Amino acid sequence: MAVGEIVTLPIARLAGGGAGIGRREGKTVFMDMTAPGDVATGTIIEERRNWARAELLDIVEASPDRVAPRCPLYGSCGGCSLQHLDYAAQLREKAAILTGALNRIGGWQAPPDPKVHPSPPYEYRNRMQLHCIPQLHNIPQLHPIPQSSNDGQPAVGLMGRRSGDVVPVKDCPVADPLIRRALRQGSIEAPPGKERFTIYGRGETFLREGDGWGTVTIRGRALYMDAEVFFQSNGRLLELLIGDILTAAERADRSLPAADLYAGVGTFAAFLEGRFPRIDLVESNRAALDLARKNAPGRANRFFAQLDDVVAEYSFAEYGFAVLDPPRTGLSTAARRRLCEAGPALLAYVSCDPATLARDSGDIREKYRFCSLDFYDFYPQTAHIESLAVFERINR
Repeated sequence: MAVGEIVTLPIARLAGGGAGIGRREGKTVFMDMTAPGDVATGTIIEERRNWARAELLDIVEASPDRVAPRCPLYGSCGGCSLQHLDYAAQLREKAAILTGALNRIGGWQAPPDPKVHPSPPYEYRNRMQLHCIPQLHNIPQLHPIPQSSNDGQPAVGLMGRRSGDVVPVKDCPVADPLIRRALRQGSIEAPPGKERFTIYGRGETFLREGDGWGTVTIRGRALYMDAEVFFQSNGRLLELLIGDILTAAERADRSLPAADLYAGVGTFAAFLEGRFPRIDLVESNRAALDLARKNAPGRANRFFAQLDDVVAEYSFAEYGFAVLDPPRTGLSTAARRRLCEAGPALLAYVSCDPATLARDSGDIREKYRFCSLDFYDFYPQTAHIESLAVFERINR
């Protein structure tokens, strides 16, 4: 194969990033916008020793799992990558990617079958990052830019699928109804000086980056949050995840303190509070940690604005239970090593990337038993995979 060559091949399954996988001349070929069961024609746009990437030209034979995308911007907007795939098939393929990574990368010969938690396929997303389109208006970028200009063209959008261009967006079917209404009404303004910014909408709460903190109700409890710091983007699935973490915590020695590592605004600690004599919250973002102090204000709780390399100098063995919710890059080498040396009796790992979950859990495999695995579809119509893996220390 060579760049520019046109190939036709059957698509067997999805890769971790959402591309369809086919085989040609002994090589794996990745092709976006295809579905398992398709026979697709594409142009080779990247060629390596063991794999190649193709740009879809035509569907010769459509998979029974292929559906019509709901959004007219699908394919040009980079926000979604799986709207062409039936939702049940999305769940099936993502679950297979999760267990496949744990087996192939993590070395788990028989990882638990994941319990699958579906989401409403549309109108689920509470948190979104928008981009300004200043070239549509003769307005300096340092001034607030209204969402719609006088000619009706939107002035905010989402990043394009294959370019750095911003695709103007008047509506978004995966967004929470509160956000959809604001987009349709043209009522979203960018904060001064921001070319991109984050908004959050759920229930009665609508926050824009720069607005300061507000509250959102999760499992009947008001949590302090700010659009500028990380907060989960699917409130309904977040509530399920919290419930499963609380269930896992029931198995812990609750006479010992607990830890919430990569704690963010203290979402998990807020619900674990009162179940353990103390919770130690570790978060490198000081703005998030300030909100965590509001969300988990127990007198005995301790708060540490530290990176995980620093935390790795301490022993986790004093904890009966620990929740880890690292970024997509996963745990540092030092943190993984420390978990092996002196990890907690019970560990709940919240992951947003199967590959780093597999790597990290594989590094602690000799010290921990794999208890359970849950897959939460926080982001339908995309390739993102959120999961909860619970591990119990062996021979403690």
